[in-house]
Amino acid sequence: MPKDLVEGGAPTPRSLLRIVIVGHVDHGKSTLVGRLLHDTDNLPDGKLEELRATSAKRGMPFEWAFLMDALQAERDQGITIDSSQIWLRTPGRDLVIIDAPGHKEFLKNMITGAASADAALLVIDGHEGVKEQSRRHGYLLHLLGIRQILVAVNKMDLVDDPAARFVEVAEEIRAYLSGLGVEPAHIVPISARDGDNVVQRSDRFGFHDGPTVFEALDGFAAVTMPSDRPLRLPVQDVYKFDERRIIAGKIASGRLSVGDTIVFSPSNKTARIASIEHWGGPQPLVALAGQSVGITLDEQIFIERGELISHLDHAPMETDVFRARLFWLAHNPLTKGSRWKLRLGNAEAEAEVQSIERVIDATTLDSKAALSVERNAVAEVIFRTRKLVAIDPHDRSPATGRFVVVDKGAIAGGGLISMDGYADQRQLVTRNATNITPVETVVTTAIRERRNGHRGGVLWLTGLSGSGKSTLAIAVERALFERGYQVFVLDGDNIRTGLNANLGFSPEDRAENIRRVGEVAALFAAAGTIVITAFISPYRSDRERARAAVPRAFHEIHVAADVETCEKRDPKGLYAKARAGEIKDFTGISAPYEAPESPELVVETGKQSVEASVFRILDYVDRHFAVPSTEGGGI
Repeated sequence: MPKDLVEGGAPTPRSLLRIVIVGHVDHGKSTLVGRLLHDTDNLPDGKLEELRATSAKRGMPFEWAFLMDALQAERDQGITIDSSQIWLRTPGRDLVIIDAPGHKEFLKNMITGAASADAALLVIDGHEGVKEQSRRHGYLLHLLGIRQILVAVNKMDLVDDPAARFVEVAEEIRAYLSGLGVEPAHIVPISARDGDNVVQRSDRFGFHDGPTVFEALDGFAAVTMPSDRPLRLPVQDVYKFDERRIIAGKIASGRLSVGDTIVFSPSNKTARIASIEHWGGPQPLVALAGQSVGITLDEQIFIERGELISHLDHAPMETDVFRARLFWLAHNPLTKGSRWKLRLGNAEAEAEVQSIERVIDATTLDSKAALSVERNAVAEVIFRTRKLVAIDPHDRSPATGRFVVVDKGAIAGGGLISMDGYADQRQLVTRNATNITPVETVVTTAIRERRNGHRGGVLWLTGLSGSGKSTLAIAVERALFERGYQVFVLDGDNIRTGLNANLGFSPEDRAENIRRVGEVAALFAAAGTIVITAFISPYRSDRERARAAVPRAFHEIHVAADVETCEKRDPKGLYAKARAGEIKDFTGISAPYEAPESPELVVETGKQSVEASVFRILDYVDRHFAVPSTEGGGI
């Protein structure tokens, strides 16, 4: 094979593909790569002789794996510890082969090697078959978003009936990968040691009419830089040169041009790009995904490392809660309520494990409820951050849809981001109104309290559909009114026929619905009225935002009843429709409900009568809202 291909006297353009090779320990990964390099004439001159001499000096038989096992410790132990990289040229492209460790103790290194890959080669010992680690590696490839996968069934020269055994192993691994939604491009029977079906076709395995490993690798689709995706530029640093403040980073996706209006998330600051800086040449007008750039802005604004640059019309989501498909690597388990540092691109955020939804067995794909996630386990968890972070769901933007968990400087885990069932909070914190001057009323809060004989405030009833919120709200309103309280009920259905008639039930619309209700309730409270709200209000962050509107007069009441109880009541037939798939994003079934952590009051309507629940709320109001007689009197 020629070392350099030319066309018309000039080098032809060559694409680059990164391929990670994974598999159970001793299934022959490094041997396969060594054979690939030799049979494609990609070995440096004299390298083969050097390895043969080294093997003879050690009194060992020659091993192709020595080409990749670069570390002395690996040669001594016969396993790959670090992920090694080596270049391999084909007629049309350059391949970077990443040899990742197969031993369970070095999964972190395997993930590091695979994270930058565009495709994967999974090696399985045909004699031993699909092992637990084979399945775990397949799952990790899926978790990392690698969809181009070639399976090589190795050591077929060691089995008695290669054709029958190949079919058995191929069916098993194909069924497993299909369960992940991944279809392997090819499954090839090989003998890496002897070179059968590695580069040259083998008569020994004539039952296989597909490509060789080399042909299959060369046939993988080229991976282009995602310049057609929305712009994502994580800010790496800000440098000051003369009068310029240069914002530097590597474009993860999309493109930017001089004159573009961009937004920085999560600070929501906007500016125009004044220039794209370039050292040692003319300044470009456009920059694309994959390029490291420095930009200046048309105005001086304070920007920090970790901000995420995008265009205004395709901005990332902002949230303080998200779902994650997580692979855990730390020795200490991940538990509900534990706190960790998350790294999202160049940003860092403190986060708490709000819940562990399920732990997934990577070998069988079965899942179960669990209180902790042990080392090398996969789980679906919900993280809650202490501040808003800018993220993308992984299926929308692979480049910014990943994260890692950091513990004392080391990577403890990592995974993919999902926002299923959760709202983008960007619009909830964006203020478009300017030149606003609050009007101060001459009728003060103290005057209203003396006139009414009680304080104003918000009784915020939250709970699942069917838990009894509206029933309690109406009963409490009547009882309080009869006792002389100024009181009014804001109910979900009533609000949606007027004020919020333009909102649907998407996560974003649900959040906006509660934001508006929270602001209206705050106005009622300021007017001296006790306002009772009866809303599912499933998101904790939305309820906290409603509390912030009237912090000293907000009283969260959890109307507690489990899903089974609420479904048995099903007063509007909603659960039945949700189970039938007629209602999307139904809380408790297909959308999350985040129960209050520290409500002012809990009434367990699943265990006590309506009358008992009403009495508890009335008693609470008498204790917290009534103004002592010494404070009474007229205006």
